[in-house]
Amino acid sequence: MIKPISLFILIFCSIAVSAQTRTTPNIILIITDDLGYNDLSSYGNEKVHTPHIDSLGVKGVRFTQGYVTSPICAPSRMGIITGRYQQRYGAEFMLYDKFDGSVKKKLKKHFFSFKKKTEGIKTLKPHFLLDRSAYATDLPVNEITIANLLKQKRYATGYVGKWNLSSSPDVYPDMYGFDYSYYFTGALSRYVEDLVDTSGYVNMHLPWAFSEIPAWAPRNGSTAIKEGRAVVKDTGYLTFSLAEKGIEFIERNKKEPFFLTLSFNAPHDPFQVPKKYYDRIQNEKDPVRRVYYGMIEALDDAIGSVMKKLEQEGLLDNSLIFFISDNGGATYTRATNNAPLLGGKATHFDGGISVPFFMQYPEGFQAREKYDHPVSSLDIFSTIAAVSGAPLATDRIYDGVNLLPYLANDSVMPHQDLFWRNGYSKAFRRGDWKLYVNEKNKITYLFNIAEDKEEKNDLSASRPDILKELQDALINWEKKNTVPPLWPSAADLLIDVNGKWYRFPS
Repeated sequence: MIKPISLFILIFCSIAVSAQTRTTPNIILIITDDLGYNDLSSYGNEKVHTPHIDSLGVKGVRFTQGYVTSPICAPSRMGIITGRYQQRYGAEFMLYDKFDGSVKKKLKKHFFSFKKKTEGIKTLKPHFLLDRSAYATDLPVNEITIANLLKQKRYATGYVGKWNLSSSPDVYPDMYGFDYSYYFTGALSRYVEDLVDTSGYVNMHLPWAFSEIPAWAPRNGSTAIKEGRAVVKDTGYLTFSLAEKGIEFIERNKKEPFFLTLSFNAPHDPFQVPKKYYDRIQNEKDPVRRVYYGMIEALDDAIGSVMKKLEQEGLLDNSLIFFISDNGGATYTRATNNAPLLGGKATHFDGGISVPFFMQYPEGFQAREKYDHPVSSLDIFSTIAAVSGAPLATDRIYDGVNLLPYLANDSVMPHQDLFWRNGYSKAFRRGDWKLYVNEKNKITYLFNIAEDKEEKNDLSASRPDILKELQDALINWEKKNTVPPLWPSAADLLIDVNGKWYRFPS
């Protein structure tokens, strides 16, 4: 059993927080989509060049065990934006994106064809094809977002990019504390408007991917681009358009504290990239991976342009910047594998929940090469609250911690326990031990992550004492800290992980 954090450490943390919040920083939260653990140079990928993203770790810190709260995007993003396990308010499944009738017909044919597939991913029950009008799949409006929090300190707030926090047609980012928004509501959107000449792009279709049909559909409904509450036409390459909108927001608000969430949909499918980025990738012959790596390098350049703007305006040193992926790489695209981690998106193996994670704040903490203790995406909210001086609400439980004191003291772990649940698929980590439970597959695994990062060796039979401790802790957490889901899962998936099929409710 792991000992609790001592009173001394709690006092130390309180003192450190007060010493690190002498000025009001600008805050930038960069979220990427399906970026896998080894998809960046700094995390070991030798086939991509990502200097701008990697520089966040050079001037700040790179977390080697950075976890998100879900292996699928919407629940993960809800955890990030609220600083609370999304199971506390019933949001553990994907939202119901809105498509027109023609897309639904294509989807039905496409999904039922998956029953014949033998690799990558299968769909057992495409529930989302049914009428879902009875459910409002939105982040509850009584949840406090980072934007709501910072409005208390008179921050200008902006949201640019993939929203994926609500799907109801009459719900908008301004209802969650964002003064400005440029976004699409759904899980994905084309990178180039369907009516734009795409001769300068390489388009790679993935007929084996369950998201192939909506990925390439014309922008409409959940995939339409909006500014505020109005639908707009974006004729650029979306990755660059989002960076440009982020830069414009910084320019408008550079004289006052601002909070910008810059939420890229890259490198989520559809796989579409300007030819010059495809041509950059010379050391990869596989065309799918080549497009994917090109998209990542385009993403890196987009982030580089935002960093350059901050530097030009003299804002960089007093800016707290987070970079994180919403979940692990989508192995079913055949473009990434999250090595050395097992599995990927839509699994509770570490490949689905351990992601690239950086933090930079030149005036707030001394840069260090890396930080090896487990940290959580939930810590983003708590760190922002501490640095900005914004008070946390007292009528709810927050699950993250302020990371700054821990970066100055390696002897204490920020988290003793971490939890995951999407319906019948669950995981729980205590110290170096990790429990994996899949009730549909009737599987229970126990891993020692410190000795077995790849999750190859199931120790459930040899360590029944640890197994019971973690099982009891998971049950106790579910009883005390969760509510029933506000909406059912959209589909039951079968994900291939090293030749074995695992069920997952999305």
